[in-house]
Amino acid sequence: MLPTPSTDPPIFHKLMNPRFTLLLLVMAGLVMAFAPLPVQPIMPQERAFRIEAGQFAYSPSELRVNPGDTVTFQLVSTDVVHGLYVDGYDISIEADPGQTKILSFVADKPGSFRFRCNVTCGAMHPFMIGKLNVGSNNWLFRSIGLALLAVVGVIFSVKQKA
Repeated sequence: MLPTPSTDPPIFHKLMNPRFTLLLLVMAGLVMAFAPLPVQPIMPQERAFRIEAGQFAYSPSELRVNPGDTVTFQLVSTDVVHGLYVDGYDISIEADPGQTKILSFVADKPGSFRFRCNVTCGAMHPFMIGKLNVGSNNWLFRSIGLALLAVVGVIFSVKQKA
């Protein structure tokens, strides 16, 4: 009996090669991790936040701004002397009880930055923190894409062994 020629195109056999598939998955992962995402240019704005500090918490405790924005914090202490120090920017202010202090700066570093009380204000002082988000969280979307790519790779490798 003569062997019958395969009806599959030759490119299909190349795609089924595990090394070629691994190379494609690695290349797709590199593109997903490092390719620039389309970003709408946002004009810098003036952003003002009134932050109340009291009972070992900030209100609001999470702030979001765009890169290049001029940010103004109005720190209001409601009980004892409190401070506000922004990690990564190395800027701080202190407010006495019932007083408001103002701090302005340009948010020129993208990322997430912790702000915390830099004046010992009581037993729960170390837990008095907040978060300043400058820009969007691109790494979240990139990590979701990489996780989905890993799932596709696992499924493909299981099918190769079967």
